[in-house]
Amino acid sequence: MRRTKPEKRTIEPDVRFNNLNIQVLIHHVLKKGKKSTATRIVYDAMDIIEDKLKKNPVEVMELALKNVGPVMEVRPRRVGGATYQVPIEVDPRRRLTLAIRWLMSATRSRSGRSFAEKLAAELMEAAENQGSAIRKKEETHKMAEANRAFSHFRF
Repeated sequence: MRRTKPEKRTIEPDVRFNNLNIQVLIHHVLKKGKKSTATRIVYDAMDIIEDKLKKNPVEVMELALKNVGPVMEVRPRRVGGATYQVPIEVDPRRRLTLAIRWLMSATRSRSGRSFAEKLAAELMEAAENQGSAIRKKEETHKMAEANRAFSHFRF
């Protein structure tokens, strides 16, 4: 095990919306170090959201992240010879990370169109509590609920 926890890196907010979560989203879109391409993709997705919904795209994205972020998850815990799936509450920082990760995987699994359009569609669906990222969250919550009997094996 580690002796000390690694220090948390500070992330500067993005240039256009001055929002930390958009910057984190840009970092997750990033592939092969092409940050300018990732930034353009995210900003294009925000423009698409603004055109289609006539709402502030930052609010839509924040709502989508809030809807996708899980409250409970299961972690394996060995007791004796058996491994139990113990439900635990999710830390807010991990909740954001999981929400963005699930949104990215759902976006990448969509077919056709440009990545910006797929990202915009997934964010709009997540803001309305629909889509595959929301399904992933619901599966996680079902697992936690099903294993509630093991909640006394807390970490």
